[in-house]
Amino acid sequence: MSETQKVDSQPGRAAPPAGNGVDRYFRISERGSSFGREIRGGVATFFTMAYILVLNPIILGSAKDKFGHTLDTGQLATATALVACVMTIIMGVGGNLPLAIAAGLGLNAVVAFQLAPLMSWSDAMGLVVIEGVVICVLVLTGLREAIMNAIPQQLKQAIGVGIGLFIAFIGLVDSGFVSRIPDVAHTTVPVQLGATGRLTGWPVLVFCIGVLLTIALLARKVKGAILISIVTMTVVAIVVNAVADVKSWGLTTPKVPDSVVAAPDFGLVGHFDLFGGFAKAGVLTAVLLVFTLVLSDFFDAMGTIVGISAEAGLLDERGKVPGIGRVLFIDGAAAVAGGVGSASSNTAYIESAAGVGEGARTGFANVITGGLFGLALFLTPLLTIVPLQAAAPALIAVGFLMMTHVKHIDWDDYEIAVPAFLTIAAMPFTYSITDGIGAGFLAYVVIKAVVGKAKEVNWLLWAVSALFLVYFAIDPVEQLLGVQ
Repeated sequence: MSETQKVDSQPGRAAPPAGNGVDRYFRISERGSSFGREIRGGVATFFTMAYILVLNPIILGSAKDKFGHTLDTGQLATATALVACVMTIIMGVGGNLPLAIAAGLGLNAVVAFQLAPLMSWSDAMGLVVIEGVVICVLVLTGLREAIMNAIPQQLKQAIGVGIGLFIAFIGLVDSGFVSRIPDVAHTTVPVQLGATGRLTGWPVLVFCIGVLLTIALLARKVKGAILISIVTMTVVAIVVNAVADVKSWGLTTPKVPDSVVAAPDFGLVGHFDLFGGFAKAGVLTAVLLVFTLVLSDFFDAMGTIVGISAEAGLLDERGKVPGIGRVLFIDGAAAVAGGVGSASSNTAYIESAAGVGEGARTGFANVITGGLFGLALFLTPLLTIVPLQAAAPALIAVGFLMMTHVKHIDWDDYEIAVPAFLTIAAMPFTYSITDGIGAGFLAYVVIKAVVGKAKEVNWLLWAVSALFLVYFAIDPVEQLLGVQ
Protein backbone atom coordinates (compact mmCIF):
# COMPACT_ATOMS: atom_id res chain seq x y z
CA MET A 1 0.00 0.00 0.00
CA SER A 2 1.42 3.38 -0.95
CA GLU A 3 1.93 6.24 1.48
CA THR A 4 -0.64 8.31 -0.41
CA GLN A 5 -3.25 5.60 0.04
CA LYS A 6 -2.53 5.43 3.74
CA VAL A 7 -2.96 9.17 4.19
CA ASP A 8 -6.15 9.29 2.15
CA SER A 9 -7.74 6.55 4.23
CA GLN A 10 -7.20 8.31 7.54
CA PRO A 11 -10.55 9.00 9.23
CA GLY A 12 -9.57 12.48 10.38
CA ARG A 13 -8.70 13.87 6.98
CA ALA A 14 -11.29 16.05 5.23
CA ALA A 15 -12.72 14.22 2.25
CA PRO A 16 -13.11 15.89 -1.13
CA PRO A 17 -16.69 16.61 -2.23
CA ALA A 18 -18.59 13.73 -3.82
CA GLY A 19 -18.87 14.00 -7.58
CA ASN A 20 -22.09 12.13 -8.46
CA GLY A 21 -24.78 9.80 -7.15
CA VAL A 22 -22.61 6.67 -7.38
CA ASP A 23 -19.80 8.46 -5.56
CA ARG A 24 -22.17 9.57 -2.81
CA TYR A 25 -23.83 6.15 -2.46
CA PHE A 26 -20.57 4.27 -2.08
CA ARG A 27 -18.91 7.18 -0.23
CA ILE A 28 -15.91 6.89 -2.54
CA SER A 29 -14.60 10.45 -2.11
CA GLU A 30 -15.57 10.49 1.56
CA ARG A 31 -13.31 7.51 2.19
CA GLY A 32 -10.43 9.13 0.33
CA SER A 33 -10.67 6.88 -2.71
CA SER A 34 -11.43 7.38 -6.40
CA PHE A 35 -13.13 5.50 -9.21
CA GLY A 36 -9.70 4.61 -10.61
CA ARG A 37 -8.55 3.08 -7.33
CA GLU A 38 -11.81 1.19 -6.89
CA ILE A 39 -11.59 -0.25 -10.39
CA ARG A 40 -7.95 -1.27 -9.97
CA GLY A 41 -8.76 -2.77 -6.58
CA GLY A 42 -11.71 -4.73 -7.95
CA VAL A 43 -9.62 -6.16 -10.79
CA ALA A 44 -6.75 -7.04 -8.43
CA THR A 45 -9.08 -8.87 -6.05
CA PHE A 46 -10.61 -10.87 -8.89
CA PHE A 47 -7.29 -12.06 -10.28
CA THR A 48 -6.03 -12.88 -6.79
CA MET A 49 -9.01 -15.12 -5.98
CA ALA A 50 -9.95 -16.33 -9.48
CA TYR A 51 -8.21 -19.62 -8.71
CA ILE A 52 -11.42 -20.66 -6.92
CA LEU A 53 -13.07 -20.96 -10.34
CA VAL A 54 -10.67 -23.83 -10.97
CA LEU A 55 -10.20 -25.28 -7.50
CA ASN A 56 -13.82 -25.44 -6.40
CA PRO A 57 -14.92 -27.59 -9.39
CA ILE A 58 -11.88 -29.80 -8.90
CA ILE A 59 -12.45 -30.32 -5.16
CA LEU A 60 -16.20 -30.93 -5.47
CA GLY A 61 -15.89 -32.75 -8.78
CA SER A 62 -13.29 -35.21 -7.52
CA ALA A 63 -15.56 -36.56 -4.76
CA LYS A 64 -18.42 -39.05 -4.95
CA ASP A 65 -21.59 -39.02 -2.93
CA LYS A 66 -23.01 -42.01 -1.07
CA PHE A 67 -24.45 -43.39 -4.30
CA GLY A 68 -21.26 -43.01 -6.34
CA HIS A 69 -22.41 -39.94 -8.23
CA THR A 70 -20.04 -37.11 -9.19
CA LEU A 71 -20.80 -33.52 -10.16
CA ASP A 72 -20.05 -32.18 -13.63
CA THR A 73 -17.03 -29.85 -13.49
CA GLY A 74 -18.42 -27.58 -16.21
CA GLN A 75 -21.66 -27.08 -14.29
CA LEU A 76 -19.63 -26.57 -11.10
CA ALA A 77 -17.55 -23.87 -12.78
CA THR A 78 -20.76 -22.09 -13.82
CA ALA A 79 -22.26 -22.40 -10.33
CA THR A 80 -19.05 -21.17 -8.69
CA ALA A 81 -18.86 -18.09 -10.92
CA LEU A 82 -22.59 -17.34 -10.65
CA VAL A 83 -22.80 -17.32 -6.86
CA ALA A 84 -19.53 -15.40 -6.52
CA CYS A 85 -20.79 -12.81 -9.01
CA VAL A 86 -24.16 -12.26 -7.35
CA MET A 87 -23.04 -12.30 -3.72
CA THR A 88 -19.93 -10.18 -4.28
CA ILE A 89 -22.07 -7.47 -5.88
CA ILE A 90 -24.65 -7.74 -3.08
CA MET A 91 -21.90 -7.35 -0.47
CA GLY A 92 -20.63 -4.30 -2.32
CA VAL A 93 -24.01 -2.64 -2.73
CA GLY A 94 -25.46 -3.69 0.64
CA GLY A 95 -22.38 -3.78 2.86
CA ASN A 96 -20.26 -1.14 1.08
CA LEU A 97 -17.00 -2.91 1.85
CA PRO A 98 -14.31 -4.03 -0.63
CA LEU A 99 -14.95 -7.61 0.48
CA ALA A 100 -15.40 -10.19 -2.27
CA ILE A 101 -17.27 -13.46 -1.75
CA ALA A 102 -16.81 -16.92 -3.29
CA ALA A 103 -16.86 -20.61 -2.38
CA GLY A 104 -14.84 -21.11 0.78
CA LEU A 105 -11.78 -23.34 0.68
CA GLY A 106 -11.99 -25.72 3.60
CA LEU A 107 -15.75 -25.44 3.58
CA ASN A 108 -15.90 -27.13 0.17
CA ALA A 109 -13.61 -29.84 1.54
CA VAL A 110 -16.15 -30.50 4.30
CA VAL A 111 -18.92 -30.77 1.72
CA ALA A 112 -16.92 -32.99 -0.63
CA PHE A 113 -15.24 -35.35 1.83
CA GLN A 114 -17.48 -35.29 4.91
CA LEU A 115 -21.05 -34.61 3.77
CA ALA A 116 -21.25 -36.17 0.30
CA PRO A 117 -20.00 -39.67 1.28
CA LEU A 118 -22.90 -39.92 3.76
CA MET A 119 -25.71 -38.70 1.50
CA SER A 120 -26.55 -37.48 -1.99
CA TRP A 121 -25.12 -34.25 -3.43
CA SER A 122 -28.51 -32.55 -3.21
CA ASP A 123 -28.75 -33.57 0.45
CA ALA A 124 -25.27 -32.15 1.12
CA MET A 125 -26.15 -28.84 -0.51
CA GLY A 126 -29.32 -28.77 1.56
CA LEU A 127 -27.22 -28.88 4.72
CA VAL A 128 -25.16 -25.98 3.33
CA VAL A 129 -28.37 -23.98 2.93
CA ILE A 130 -29.32 -24.78 6.53
CA GLU A 131 -25.85 -23.68 7.67
CA GLY A 132 -26.38 -20.31 6.02
CA VAL A 133 -29.81 -19.91 7.57
CA VAL A 134 -28.37 -20.71 11.01
CA ILE A 135 -25.68 -18.04 10.57
CA CYS A 136 -28.31 -15.48 9.54
CA VAL A 137 -30.40 -16.34 12.60
CA LEU A 138 -27.35 -16.05 14.86
CA VAL A 139 -26.65 -12.63 13.42
CA LEU A 140 -30.22 -11.43 13.82
CA THR A 141 -30.55 -12.69 17.40
CA GLY A 142 -27.13 -11.55 18.59
CA LEU A 143 -26.16 -15.09 19.59
CA ARG A 144 -22.96 -14.75 17.59
CA GLU A 145 -21.38 -12.96 20.55
CA ALA A 146 -22.24 -15.82 22.90
CA ILE A 147 -20.84 -18.43 20.52
CA MET A 148 -17.68 -16.42 19.89
CA ASN A 149 -17.07 -16.09 23.62
CA ALA A 150 -17.68 -19.80 24.20
CA ILE A 151 -14.73 -20.98 22.12
CA PRO A 152 -11.23 -19.90 23.14
CA GLN A 153 -9.50 -17.83 20.50
CA GLN A 154 -6.51 -20.14 20.35
CA LEU A 155 -8.76 -23.13 19.72
CA LYS A 156 -10.30 -21.21 16.80
CA GLN A 157 -6.79 -20.66 15.46
CA ALA A 158 -6.10 -24.38 15.79
CA ILE A 159 -9.20 -25.21 13.75
CA GLY A 160 -7.91 -23.03 10.93
CA VAL A 161 -4.48 -24.63 11.08
CA GLY A 162 -5.98 -28.12 11.03
CA ILE A 163 -8.11 -27.28 8.01
CA GLY A 164 -4.98 -25.95 6.30
CA LEU A 165 -3.13 -29.23 6.83
CA PHE A 166 -6.19 -31.15 5.67
CA ILE A 167 -6.34 -29.10 2.46
CA ALA A 168 -2.61 -29.60 1.85
CA PHE A 169 -2.99 -33.36 2.35
CA ILE A 170 -5.83 -33.40 -0.18
CA GLY A 171 -3.53 -31.63 -2.63
CA LEU A 172 -0.77 -34.20 -2.12
CA VAL A 173 -3.19 -37.09 -2.62
CA ASP A 174 -5.09 -35.61 -5.59
CA SER A 175 -1.85 -34.85 -7.42
CA GLY A 176 -0.53 -38.40 -7.01
CA PHE A 177 2.43 -37.24 -4.92
CA VAL A 178 1.07 -39.38 -2.08
CA SER A 179 -1.09 -42.49 -2.37
CA ARG A 180 -2.70 -45.00 -0.05
CA ILE A 181 -0.90 -48.34 0.17
CA PRO A 182 -3.32 -51.15 -0.73
CA ASP A 183 -4.34 -53.42 2.14
CA VAL A 184 -2.98 -56.41 0.23
CA ALA A 185 0.53 -54.99 0.67
CA HIS A 186 0.48 -56.22 4.29
CA THR A 187 2.22 -53.15 5.69
CA THR A 188 1.46 -50.93 8.64
CA VAL A 189 2.39 -47.82 6.65
CA PRO A 190 -0.86 -46.19 5.44
CA VAL A 191 0.52 -43.93 2.69
CA GLN A 192 3.53 -43.85 0.41
CA LEU A 193 5.40 -41.58 -2.00
CA GLY A 194 3.82 -41.70 -5.44
CA ALA A 195 1.91 -44.75 -6.61
CA THR A 196 4.69 -47.27 -6.02
CA GLY A 197 6.88 -45.80 -3.30
CA ARG A 198 8.63 -43.42 -5.68
CA LEU A 199 7.58 -40.59 -7.97
CA THR A 200 6.78 -41.67 -11.51
CA GLY A 201 5.14 -40.11 -14.53
CA TRP A 202 4.85 -36.69 -16.14
CA PRO A 203 1.75 -35.54 -14.21
CA VAL A 204 3.52 -35.80 -10.84
CA LEU A 205 6.47 -33.89 -12.28
CA VAL A 206 4.10 -31.11 -13.35
CA PHE A 207 2.79 -31.00 -9.78
CA CYS A 208 6.28 -30.80 -8.26
CA ILE A 209 7.31 -27.98 -10.57
CA GLY A 210 4.02 -26.24 -9.79
CA VAL A 211 4.70 -26.38 -6.05
CA LEU A 212 8.16 -24.90 -6.53
CA LEU A 213 6.78 -22.16 -8.78
CA THR A 214 3.97 -21.32 -6.35
CA ILE A 215 6.18 -21.05 -3.29
CA ALA A 216 8.72 -19.00 -5.25
CA LEU A 217 6.01 -16.53 -6.29
CA LEU A 218 4.65 -16.38 -2.74
CA ALA A 219 8.14 -15.78 -1.34
CA ARG A 220 8.56 -12.87 -3.74
CA LYS A 221 5.10 -11.62 -2.73
CA VAL A 222 3.89 -11.59 -6.33
CA LYS A 223 0.25 -10.52 -6.53
CA GLY A 224 -1.93 -13.27 -7.95
CA ALA A 225 0.77 -15.87 -7.25
CA ILE A 226 -1.65 -18.78 -6.97
CA LEU A 227 -3.52 -17.91 -10.16
CA ILE A 228 -0.26 -17.34 -12.08
CA SER A 229 0.97 -20.76 -10.99
CA ILE A 230 -2.25 -22.50 -12.01
CA VAL A 231 -2.30 -20.85 -15.45
CA THR A 232 1.41 -21.46 -16.07
CA MET A 233 1.34 -25.13 -15.07
CA THR A 234 -1.84 -25.71 -17.08
CA VAL A 235 0.01 -24.49 -20.17
CA VAL A 236 2.94 -26.73 -19.27
CA ALA A 237 0.57 -29.67 -18.79
CA ILE A 238 -1.05 -29.06 -22.19
CA VAL A 239 2.38 -29.09 -23.85
CA VAL A 240 3.46 -32.21 -21.95
CA ASN A 241 0.23 -34.00 -22.84
CA ALA A 242 0.74 -33.15 -26.51
CA VAL A 243 4.35 -34.34 -26.81
CA ALA A 244 4.64 -37.12 -24.23
CA ASP A 245 2.94 -40.48 -23.79
CA VAL A 246 0.80 -39.70 -20.74
CA LYS A 247 -1.57 -42.55 -19.91
CA SER A 248 -3.74 -40.68 -17.43
CA TRP A 249 -3.99 -37.28 -15.76
CA GLY A 250 -6.85 -38.37 -13.56
CA LEU A 251 -10.12 -36.44 -13.56
CA THR A 252 -9.18 -33.81 -16.18
CA THR A 253 -6.98 -34.17 -19.26
CA PRO A 254 -5.26 -30.92 -20.30
CA LYS A 255 -6.22 -30.33 -23.94
CA VAL A 256 -6.79 -27.11 -25.86
CA PRO A 257 -10.59 -26.71 -26.09
CA ASP A 258 -12.36 -26.28 -29.44
CA SER A 259 -13.71 -22.96 -28.15
CA VAL A 260 -12.84 -20.75 -25.19
CA VAL A 261 -16.36 -19.34 -24.98
CA ALA A 262 -19.51 -21.31 -24.21
CA ALA A 263 -22.98 -20.71 -22.88
CA PRO A 264 -23.07 -21.27 -19.10
CA ASP A 265 -24.67 -24.51 -17.92
CA PHE A 266 -26.92 -23.84 -14.92
CA GLY A 267 -27.84 -27.51 -14.51
CA LEU A 268 -26.82 -27.68 -10.83
CA VAL A 269 -28.60 -24.52 -9.71
CA GLY A 270 -31.52 -25.30 -7.42
CA HIS A 271 -30.59 -28.95 -6.86
CA PHE A 272 -30.73 -29.17 -3.07
CA ASP A 273 -32.77 -31.09 -0.51
CA LEU A 274 -33.07 -29.38 2.87
CA PHE A 275 -33.80 -32.41 5.03
CA GLY A 276 -32.60 -35.41 3.01
CA GLY A 277 -29.27 -35.42 4.84
CA PHE A 278 -30.96 -35.96 8.20
CA ALA A 279 -32.66 -39.09 6.89
CA LYS A 280 -29.61 -40.58 5.18
CA ALA A 281 -26.83 -39.70 7.66
CA GLY A 282 -28.88 -39.62 10.87
CA VAL A 283 -30.06 -36.60 12.82
CA LEU A 284 -27.06 -36.44 15.18
CA THR A 285 -24.48 -36.73 12.42
CA ALA A 286 -26.28 -34.18 10.26
CA VAL A 287 -26.52 -31.72 13.15
CA LEU A 288 -22.80 -32.08 13.86
CA LEU A 289 -21.96 -31.60 10.19
CA VAL A 290 -24.03 -28.42 10.06
CA PHE A 291 -22.34 -27.26 13.25
CA THR A 292 -18.93 -27.87 11.68
CA LEU A 293 -19.87 -25.77 8.65
CA VAL A 294 -21.28 -23.00 10.85
CA LEU A 295 -18.20 -22.96 13.06
CA SER A 296 -15.72 -22.85 10.18
CA ASP A 297 -17.67 -20.29 8.16
CA PHE A 298 -18.80 -17.99 10.95
CA PHE A 299 -15.47 -17.40 12.66
CA ASP A 300 -13.41 -17.36 9.50
CA ALA A 301 -15.73 -14.69 8.10
CA MET A 302 -15.48 -12.64 11.27
CA GLY A 303 -11.69 -12.63 11.14
CA THR A 304 -11.64 -11.82 7.43
CA ILE A 305 -14.14 -8.98 7.70
CA VAL A 306 -12.35 -7.32 10.60
CA GLY A 307 -8.92 -7.83 9.03
CA ILE A 308 -9.85 -6.35 5.64
CA SER A 309 -11.69 -3.44 7.25
CA ALA A 310 -8.70 -2.67 9.44
CA GLU A 311 -6.32 -2.82 6.46
CA ALA A 312 -8.59 -0.38 4.61
CA GLY A 313 -8.68 1.99 7.60
CA LEU A 314 -12.46 1.63 7.95
CA LEU A 315 -12.73 0.60 11.63
CA ASP A 316 -14.32 3.18 13.91
CA GLU A 317 -12.74 4.55 17.08
CA ARG A 318 -13.92 1.47 19.01
CA GLY A 319 -12.34 -0.88 16.48
CA LYS A 320 -15.68 -1.96 15.03
CA VAL A 321 -16.60 -2.54 11.39
CA PRO A 322 -19.23 -0.13 10.02
CA GLY A 323 -22.54 -1.94 9.54
CA ILE A 324 -21.11 -5.22 10.85
CA GLY A 325 -24.56 -6.74 11.40
CA ARG A 326 -25.56 -6.14 7.78
CA VAL A 327 -22.21 -7.40 6.51
CA LEU A 328 -22.42 -10.60 8.57
CA PHE A 329 -25.98 -11.20 7.42
CA ILE A 330 -24.93 -10.93 3.78
CA ASP A 331 -22.09 -13.36 4.47
CA GLY A 332 -24.62 -15.80 5.94
CA ALA A 333 -26.89 -15.30 2.93
CA ALA A 334 -23.87 -16.15 0.75
CA ALA A 335 -23.73 -19.58 2.40
CA VAL A 336 -27.42 -20.06 1.57
CA ALA A 337 -26.79 -19.01 -2.03
CA GLY A 338 -23.86 -21.41 -2.28
CA GLY A 339 -26.07 -24.32 -1.26
CA VAL A 340 -28.88 -23.29 -3.59
CA GLY A 341 -26.42 -23.00 -6.46
CA SER A 342 -24.61 -26.29 -5.59
CA ALA A 343 -21.35 -24.34 -5.33
CA SER A 344 -20.74 -25.13 -1.64
CA SER A 345 -20.83 -22.55 1.13
CA ASN A 346 -19.69 -19.08 0.02
CA THR A 347 -17.95 -16.65 2.35
CA ALA A 348 -15.79 -13.51 2.51
CA TYR A 349 -12.31 -13.84 1.00
CA ILE A 350 -9.10 -12.70 2.66
CA GLU A 351 -7.72 -12.23 -0.86
CA SER A 352 -9.76 -9.02 -0.89
CA ALA A 353 -6.66 -7.56 0.76
CA ALA A 354 -5.14 -7.41 -2.74
CA GLY A 355 -7.82 -4.93 -3.79
CA VAL A 356 -7.34 -2.91 -0.62
CA GLY A 357 -3.65 -2.81 -1.39
CA GLU A 358 -4.50 -1.27 -4.76
CA GLY A 359 -6.54 1.45 -3.05
CA ALA A 360 -10.08 0.00 -2.84
CA ARG A 361 -12.05 1.40 0.09
CA THR A 362 -15.70 0.88 -0.86
CA GLY A 363 -18.17 -1.63 -2.20
CA PHE A 364 -17.79 -0.21 -5.71
CA ALA A 365 -14.67 -2.38 -6.04
CA ASN A 366 -16.94 -5.37 -5.41
CA VAL A 367 -19.13 -4.36 -8.34
CA ILE A 368 -16.04 -4.61 -10.55
CA THR A 369 -14.96 -7.95 -9.04
CA GLY A 370 -18.47 -9.36 -9.31
CA GLY A 371 -18.73 -8.21 -12.91
CA LEU A 372 -15.56 -10.11 -13.78
CA PHE A 373 -16.97 -13.24 -12.14
CA GLY A 374 -20.03 -12.72 -14.34
CA LEU A 375 -17.80 -12.59 -17.40
CA ALA A 376 -16.16 -15.84 -16.30
CA LEU A 377 -19.55 -17.55 -16.65
CA PHE A 378 -18.96 -17.65 -20.39
CA LEU A 379 -15.39 -18.97 -20.19
CA THR A 380 -16.18 -22.42 -18.78
CA PRO A 381 -14.17 -24.33 -21.44
CA LEU A 382 -11.01 -22.61 -20.22
CA LEU A 383 -11.78 -23.50 -16.61
CA THR A 384 -12.34 -27.21 -17.27
CA ILE A 385 -8.98 -28.04 -18.90
CA VAL A 386 -6.96 -27.55 -15.71
CA PRO A 387 -5.64 -30.91 -14.45
CA LEU A 388 -5.40 -31.72 -10.75
CA GLN A 389 -1.62 -31.64 -10.99
CA ALA A 390 -1.69 -27.96 -12.06
CA ALA A 391 -4.25 -26.89 -9.46
CA ALA A 392 -3.07 -28.96 -6.48
CA PRO A 393 -0.03 -26.72 -5.78
CA ALA A 394 -2.56 -24.03 -4.86
CA LEU A 395 -3.90 -26.32 -2.15
CA ILE A 396 -0.38 -26.68 -0.77
CA ALA A 397 -0.02 -22.89 -0.79
CA VAL A 398 -3.37 -22.32 0.91
CA GLY A 399 -2.46 -24.96 3.49
CA PHE A 400 0.76 -23.10 4.22
CA LEU A 401 -1.01 -19.77 4.58
CA MET A 402 -3.53 -21.25 7.01
CA MET A 403 -0.72 -23.01 8.89
CA THR A 404 0.84 -19.64 9.76
CA HIS A 405 -1.88 -19.11 12.39
CA VAL A 406 -0.13 -21.72 14.55
CA LYS A 407 2.05 -18.91 15.90
CA HIS A 408 -0.93 -17.55 17.84
CA ILE A 409 -1.14 -20.66 20.04
CA ASP A 410 0.64 -20.71 23.41
CA TRP A 411 2.40 -24.08 23.27
CA ASP A 412 3.71 -23.69 26.82
CA ASP A 413 0.16 -23.75 28.21
CA TYR A 414 -0.90 -27.40 28.08
CA GLU A 415 -4.52 -26.51 28.86
CA ILE A 416 -4.85 -25.05 25.39
CA ALA A 417 -1.83 -26.58 23.62
CA VAL A 418 -3.00 -30.19 23.95
CA PRO A 419 -6.53 -29.53 22.61
CA ALA A 420 -5.02 -27.40 19.83
CA PHE A 421 -2.59 -30.18 18.90
CA LEU A 422 -5.35 -32.81 18.80
CA THR A 423 -7.51 -30.52 16.67
CA ILE A 424 -4.69 -29.90 14.21
CA ALA A 425 -3.44 -33.49 14.05
CA ALA A 426 -6.78 -35.28 13.91
CA MET A 427 -8.07 -33.44 10.84
CA PRO A 428 -5.53 -34.70 8.28
CA PHE A 429 -4.92 -38.02 10.05
CA THR A 430 -8.62 -38.95 10.11
CA TYR A 431 -9.38 -37.12 6.85
CA SER A 432 -12.15 -35.40 8.79
CA ILE A 433 -12.56 -31.79 9.90
CA THR A 434 -15.46 -32.79 12.13
CA ASP A 435 -13.37 -35.35 14.01
CA GLY A 436 -10.60 -32.80 14.56
CA ILE A 437 -12.94 -30.21 16.04
CA GLY A 438 -14.59 -32.82 18.24
CA ALA A 439 -11.25 -34.13 19.54
CA GLY A 440 -10.12 -30.62 20.41
CA PHE A 441 -13.34 -29.66 22.16
CA LEU A 442 -13.48 -32.83 24.25
CA ALA A 443 -9.82 -32.54 25.24
CA TYR A 444 -10.33 -28.91 26.25
CA VAL A 445 -13.32 -29.49 28.55
CA VAL A 446 -11.77 -32.61 30.11
CA ILE A 447 -8.46 -30.86 30.86
CA LYS A 448 -10.25 -27.85 32.31
CA ALA A 449 -12.30 -30.18 34.52
CA VAL A 450 -9.36 -32.20 35.85
CA VAL A 451 -7.32 -29.09 36.71
CA GLY A 452 -10.24 -27.62 38.63
CA LYS A 453 -11.18 -24.92 36.11
CA ALA A 454 -14.45 -26.34 34.85
CA LYS A 455 -16.23 -23.06 35.60
CA GLU A 456 -14.03 -21.31 33.03
CA VAL A 457 -15.69 -23.32 30.25
CA ASN A 458 -18.79 -21.70 28.76
CA TRP A 459 -21.92 -23.83 29.04
CA LEU A 460 -22.31 -23.75 25.24
CA LEU A 461 -18.95 -25.47 24.87
CA TRP A 462 -19.99 -28.11 27.40
CA ALA A 463 -23.18 -28.73 25.41
CA VAL A 464 -21.36 -29.02 22.09
CA SER A 465 -18.71 -31.30 23.63
CA ALA A 466 -21.48 -33.57 24.94
CA LEU A 467 -22.80 -33.86 21.37
CA PHE A 468 -19.34 -34.78 20.15
CA LEU A 469 -19.01 -37.40 22.91
CA VAL A 470 -22.18 -39.08 21.65
CA TYR A 471 -20.90 -38.70 18.07
CA PHE A 472 -17.63 -40.54 18.81
CA ALA A 473 -19.32 -43.18 20.97
CA ILE A 474 -22.30 -43.75 18.70
CA ASP A 475 -21.34 -47.36 17.83
CA PRO A 476 -21.10 -48.70 21.42
CA VAL A 477 -24.15 -46.66 22.37
CA GLU A 478 -26.13 -48.26 19.54
CA GLN A 479 -24.90 -51.69 20.62
CA LEU A 480 -25.97 -51.08 24.19
CA LEU A 481 -29.37 -49.91 23.02
CA GLY A 482 -29.70 -52.85 20.63
CA VAL A 483 -29.91 -50.58 17.58
CA GLN A 484 -28.79 -52.27 14.34
